[in-house]
Amino acid sequence: MQAPVDAAFACLNGWLDYAGSAVAHSRVTPLDFAEDALRWWEVATDRRAPSWSTSHRVMRSWPEAELLDFSTAESGTPTLILPPQAGHASTIVDYSAGQSQVRTARTAGLERAFVLSWQPATDQTASSSIEDYIAILDEAVELLGGRINLVGDCQGGWLATIYAALRPGSVAALAVAGAPIDFHAGHSAIQEWVRSLSRNGELRFYEHLVGLGDGNHLGANQILGFKMLEPAEEISRLAGLWGHVHDTAYAQRYTDFENWFAWGQDLPGAFYLWIVEHLFIGNELVHGELHVDGQPVDLGSIDCPVFMLAGRTDHITPAEQMFALADYVGTPSRDQRQLLVDAGHLGLFMGHAALEGAWTDVFTALAAIDSEH
Repeated sequence: MQAPVDAAFACLNGWLDYAGSAVAHSRVTPLDFAEDALRWWEVATDRRAPSWSTSHRVMRSWPEAELLDFSTAESGTPTLILPPQAGHASTIVDYSAGQSQVRTARTAGLERAFVLSWQPATDQTASSSIEDYIAILDEAVELLGGRINLVGDCQGGWLATIYAALRPGSVAALAVAGAPIDFHAGHSAIQEWVRSLSRNGELRFYEHLVGLGDGNHLGANQILGFKMLEPAEEISRLAGLWGHVHDTAYAQRYTDFENWFAWGQDLPGAFYLWIVEHLFIGNELVHGELHVDGQPVDLGSIDCPVFMLAGRTDHITPAEQMFALADYVGTPSRDQRQLLVDAGHLGLFMGHAALEGAWTDVFTALAAIDSEH
């Protein structure tokens, strides 16, 4: 019941802010109002593909991913970042010059920094599987010398965890943020949706979504789902833009975020259905029932230093889902660290507070581990 109230107040505040700004800028005629409405509509709807903010080179390409090199040095343990893979571009880990996990890692001393950038799904990759992604990671790790620091955000976090369990000798340290390791822990709206749409473990709804994308899961549908989780937040953003339509800097910040958030990127249909069946519905990762290419995924095989980051107000992945990892890894408690960040889901990956606080601490610790060896 709170969402409609929040949306109503957001709209009211947007109009009040607009009225004050219009008077201050002497824009009080009907023609002025029409021009402002057109400007608001253009900013709200004109989307462009997001881009990386830091220079890099492409080391290797696969149909599903590219290995990007952001390094500023040639020595030290490589750090490989796995971005989220949830209908958006991987550029969230290098969102802007002032909001970049990549730059934060380098500043903290991890100068050999790399990202696996997920590519939009195509007809060629519609049948790509978890085994294909593990094979890509194997090749990337080999290119980087055989042993890496592995960092994963959200979906990239459970993928990093699975890889560390399958290849413990290849991972020097593991850092995971906002990842639903135990999807059945805590409470989230996504969790409730999955339960209601797959009461008996059936995949019909999700198979229908993949059918709509001719074998792939459309990024546009994923983004629509996120907006439906927090409709009041979407209305608030639009109302805020209307209230600041005369503020060029505000409009640019809005555009930069929406270019990332609303520019959909499709996922391979087979991979998406595997995630829903085995991780979301079956919760097999913590039940010890998950297998990849016939090999059991034993979280107890992970014995490297493990860092876990969760957002205090994360409505996508509650902290309980992330911190559950501590109960299953073989890493001694002295080499585990849990950080609860004052951030929501996206803020956990690209917010100033998270980058300047928790992520700087984690990357500094990883650099210290590297120097000790």
